[in-house]
Formats: sequence, structure tokens, C-alpha cells
Amino acid sequence: MQSIANQIWAIVPAAGSGRRMNAGQPKQYLPLRGRAVIDHTLEVILSEPRVDKVLVGIRQEDPEWSQSLSSGHLRVSSYVGGAERVNTVLNGIKAVTTEFNGVSDDWILVHDAVRPCLKNSDLTSLIKFCLHSGEGAILGTTVVDTIKRVDAQSTVVKTESREGLWRALTPQMFRLGALRDALEFCVKNEIECTDEAQAMELSGYTVSMVSADSSNIKITHPGDLALADFYLSK
Repeated sequence: MQSIANQIWAIVPAAGSGRRMNAGQPKQYLPLRGRAVIDHTLEVILSEPRVDKVLVGIRQEDPEWSQSLSSGHLRVSSYVGGAERVNTVLNGIKAVTTEFNGVSDDWILVHDAVRPCLKNSDLTSLIKFCLHSGEGAILGTTVVDTIKRVDAQSTVVKTESREGLWRALTPQMFRLGALRDALEFCVKNEIECTDEAQAMELSGYTVSMVSADSSNIKITHPGDLALADFYLSK
């Protein structure tokens, strides 16, 4: 059933992703093809005209954000994030509602600051799916490797079936009110969630998967920068 689109707000948590990777600066500000990682990340989000505003959650003291190319963009604003990702996203939702008059039926698109290789076509597919179905969804890829479960001594104890297994990526897109309620539920009950989809699942919401390209990697290890450079060069 076709749903009312309402506004789409993108939240990019960049407070927690500031952990350093054997470098002198947070990962989102590491140089990648002449620009900071986060500038590549935001460029893709900003290329989607249906995204009304991008809010970047940064640390209380973050001098490097103002030096990024994206900080001065007319559709980009920053706000102070929280101690954990869930707090940063909740702070972003609060900013949407209090500063920009966002409402519960609007959409929130959450994307990792250190995923610079998101394809425009995958972002478009996710938005189209959510607007058409009226339900939240996330990007993901099927698991193709053999999965082994190991014990505390790193001894293989079982080979897991990969049938029905997907790698969860971002962006993840949900209704503002539903996502806020789900995240607040997890905070109140001290439930640690690794992504927004898990919070939605635990709160009883339906979460769909939209297939995406596996090049949408998260910059975590030093070798990921070289891989991201390769993907962006194609």
C-alpha cells in the first residue's frame, strides 16, 4: 500500500565512531582520496533529493568536524551526540523534532559515518521500498562465507548453516516515532543493541531487508581504507 512520504531526515552518528584506528585522528576524519571519510559518506546521502536534512551527531569537543567539507553544506547540521550510539541517535531524533519540527510519521534514515562506499542505487532502493510499503527496512547482503562457531580457545565447535543469514548494513530507515519508542525502550530496560533494527525487532516491529552491494563496507581496520579507495575508484 502506498504510504504518505512525509519528510526524510538522515541521522549520521559520528560521536562513537571517533575511536582511533592506529592513527592520530578519528576514523571518520581519516583522509580518503583527498577528502575525509565522512565527506564521502555524506556526499551520497546528500545526492538523494528526497532527504530533507542531514544531522551529524558529533562529540562535545570535535574541532575536526568544522574542517570537513560537509560541515558548511546548507542541508547539513550538527548536534552533540551521546556516550553510545543509541544515545546519539536519540539525541538526533530530539533535534529533528525540536529544532526542525519533525513529526512521528516522518522517516529517519540512520547511516554510519564510516561507510563511505554506499551506492546511490542502494540508497534509492531502500527509500523506495519504505515509502511504498510504509514499513521500516535496512540494507543488507547475504552471507556467502562458511560460518564457524568457536569456543573460548578459538576451537571450532560447529559449522553454522548460512541459510537465511544476512549481514546488516546501513542506512536503516524507520518511522521517527516508532524508532524513538524502540530506542527508548532499550535504554530504559538496559538492552544493548548493535543497530537500530535490533531495537525495532525487540519492540515488535516488522523489519524488512533490502539487498545491497557488498562494497558498502564499514571502516574498522587499517586495510579497510585501501579497500574503500578501491571501491570508490570504480
